[in-house]
Amino acid sequence: MNSEIKEEIPVHEEFTLCCGVETQVLKCGPWTNLFKNQSANRPKLLIFIIPGNPGFSAFYVPFAKALYSSVNRRFPVWIISHAGHVLAPKDKKILAASDDPNAQEIKDIYGLRGQVEHKVAFLRTHVPKETKLVVIGHSIGSYFALQILKHAPELPIIRSFLLFPTIERMSESPNGRIATPFLCWLRYALYVSSYLLLKPCPETIKSWLIRMALQRMNVQSEFSVLSVLEPFCLANVAYLGGQEMMQVVKRDNETIKEHLPKLTFYYGTIDAWCPTKYYEDIKKDFPEGDIRLCEKKIAHAFILRSYQEMADMVADWLKDDLSKV
Repeated sequence: MNSEIKEEIPVHEEFTLCCGVETQVLKCGPWTNLFKNQSANRPKLLIFIIPGNPGFSAFYVPFAKALYSSVNRRFPVWIISHAGHVLAPKDKKILAASDDPNAQEIKDIYGLRGQVEHKVAFLRTHVPKETKLVVIGHSIGSYFALQILKHAPELPIIRSFLLFPTIERMSESPNGRIATPFLCWLRYALYVSSYLLLKPCPETIKSWLIRMALQRMNVQSEFSVLSVLEPFCLANVAYLGGQEMMQVVKRDNETIKEHLPKLTFYYGTIDAWCPTKYYEDIKKDFPEGDIRLCEKKIAHAFILRSYQEMADMVADWLKDDLSKV
């Protein structure tokens, strides 16, 4: 896709109070409030992206833009941050919480179950009931997507794409064996060190460090990613990661079986979070399912290098569904 075309795609940044927690939502397309649009102009479908961990929405913008373009700009593409993973800049207005009864405060909102409830509350409050949904979960976002199907069956989700899905045996995966000791047993040492090193650090220094890191990775971000070096956010990232290692153990076969026609799984061949054995096992258990193995050696963090390829694939898988909307 031509880079000039991508730049023309509008992306609106919004911070809203969801369940009492400021939440960044990045909205790709001209629709910023689905309730205010007149019925005739209101899109009939929303594509909703749930990040992995860390849940920094800004890194998913190139993927969202590419996907929005690949579906011919017909439908909005929104990305939601995880609760507590992104803080609003000091000069940024935070939209008031809705009066909707579903938007109540959630116990342990920064944990695994709380993050699921956070996404459900957002969808119930900010998306009209008649708007169809396509949910794209990446990594632990795939686990959240499955849990949304399980706990909010009233939501009109027509398809769910689980990309590089960490939905089982996380601590047993190659990366999980390395991460588990740090996230479960040494987490408090990480908290202390991040607060000691980063809390007194001026924002100008943090901005410079992030800019240098992004340049080294050849990654661009049109929105601030200062939360990457915010101790509060890093603590929540580690806390969620620890719960992932301890609780994402057994695959939820009941939910998968119930919603199998809506689900597409995409596993990597070089993914140390969900190795090919996990693909082979789920393929054996659900031979009739749409369960795919990557043939392009795309990395788990596809948003950094392979977002265009993934967007084109997802758009292609969606063709039949979108033709009926």
